[in-house]
Amino acid sequence: MNSGLLHTMQALASSLPLRVLAPGELLFEAGEPGDSIFCVISGSVELRWGADGMEQFGPGEVVGVGALVSDNHRRHGTARALEASELIEMGREQFLFAVQETPMFAIELMASLERRLHRLEDE
Repeated sequence: MNSGLLHTMQALASSLPLRVLAPGELLFEAGEPGDSIFCVISGSVELRWGADGMEQFGPGEVVGVGALVSDNHRRHGTARALEASELIEMGREQFLFAVQETPMFAIELMASLERRLHRLEDE
């Protein structure tokens, strides 16, 4: 869990849409268009791709970051809640605003991605 990123996301939560998912509820499916990321506030989300690919995301982690960096993005995996979960949905404009208002948000997000890559390499 990244407490710095989680704290920043909670501070932004009042101005961003909150998604509440029941256990097993779908967040997005592989192949569908995506133009926003989802910041996990509580609960956990599983992302599956390909035959064996799987990751779990908990509070302070971000799902769907590819949507911020490419136009006409298609989701690479399918994400669903493992338990009751709350997520903040953030589009590109909201992301850019968050980075402008809170520059540490970008650093915290990059650190989160770095940890994620190391976690995948260790599997």
